[in-house]
Amino acid sequence: MQHFPDARSVVRALAPDEPVILNRPHAAARAARFFVEKFPGRSLYAVKANPSPDLLQILWDNGVTHYDVASIAEVRLVRSVLPEATLCFMHPVKAPSAIREAYHQHGVRTFSLDSVEELAKIVDACRDEAGEPAQDLRLCIRLRVSSEYSELSLASKFGCDLTEAPALLQETRQHADWLGVCFHVGSQAMTPFAYVQALERVRAAIAEASVVIDMVDVGGGFPSVYPGMEPPPLEDYFQVIHQHFYNLPIAYNAELWCEPGRALCAEYSSLIVKVEKRRGDELYINDGAYGALFDAAHVDWKFPVRALEDDLIKPEMDFAFYGPTCDDADYMQGPFPLPEDIQAGDYFEIGMLGAYGAAMKTDFNGFGAAERIIVTDEPMASLYDGSRTRPEADNVVSLR
Repeated sequence: MQHFPDARSVVRALAPDEPVILNRPHAAARAARFFVEKFPGRSLYAVKANPSPDLLQILWDNGVTHYDVASIAEVRLVRSVLPEATLCFMHPVKAPSAIREAYHQHGVRTFSLDSVEELAKIVDACRDEAGEPAQDLRLCIRLRVSSEYSELSLASKFGCDLTEAPALLQETRQHADWLGVCFHVGSQAMTPFAYVQALERVRAAIAEASVVIDMVDVGGGFPSVYPGMEPPPLEDYFQVIHQHFYNLPIAYNAELWCEPGRALCAEYSSLIVKVEKRRGDELYINDGAYGALFDAAHVDWKFPVRALEDDLIKPEMDFAFYGPTCDDADYMQGPFPLPEDIQAGDYFEIGMLGAYGAAMKTDFNGFGAAERIIVTDEPMASLYDGSRTRPEADNVVSLR
């Protein structure tokens, strides 16, 4: 993989006709160390956010030892890259064959579930050759919680209701060597209070079930910085979670887990694109909705952009983008501010695409090629570069 100082140097040296993904290993390493050192528990990387083998190795090298895998393909991938990693199969609905392979071939012992049907699948798939049930299952009940404080909801597809949770906890306790409760507040939670509400639901479920709980997993949702989305420092989230975790009716040695995805990898990658055509305030570019810009098109996500041409000197104006395919849905309304004199043949960089960007690329319509290059400059925004330290946030103080 080639190395360059920054995006401008890539454009000057290569003048690429295809999009170029820029990876920043130092940014991912810094994010990993931040969670490992500051989160008051164990951090699992949510592999779906970016399954790059290079990234997996960077996170491992910087202290992330546990990985949240959501498919048997992710199980196989992480096991092949990181033979000693602890894999946790946290998708609440799995095929019996996937459970069986994960348990018997890849050493997975931790599984999540949100129904008695899934519990029966897990118990049956993990039996030994004599048909005896496994004695080492670590099972996590996923509880449905609110996503009202997050930019993308994850409240409808998975999770048992609070009225169902006590009975499911009691039943699962009979089959689990180690029992946990997990939840997900939604992607890009913009206030620590999201976790307070969720942990109060956990408290109610545990109290009603009256079972021993060995672990509480607060899931993902930890935010990154995007235009129009400036979250509090992550330390505020950690403090609130730590405070409310220790007030739960759980075992004295119970573990606290989290599953950051976006927060660990958003700063890892950006993208160089080329303008193929300009039509008023619309730019036709060589990546789009079926490439790394899926979120910009389908959930109207705003990403930071910066021009890479030295001669673009006019004030900025807001642009929308069309991607390279023949599909009208290949459209990103933005707005994306760029110099008003940008034209066909110019390049610009789109930042903070390490989470879900490269992972969502397809070859639809024959597009999708993208060279990967390592750069050493800083990402366009960062929660980890020391620039966002400040006194304790008001939203933490008010929760005491």
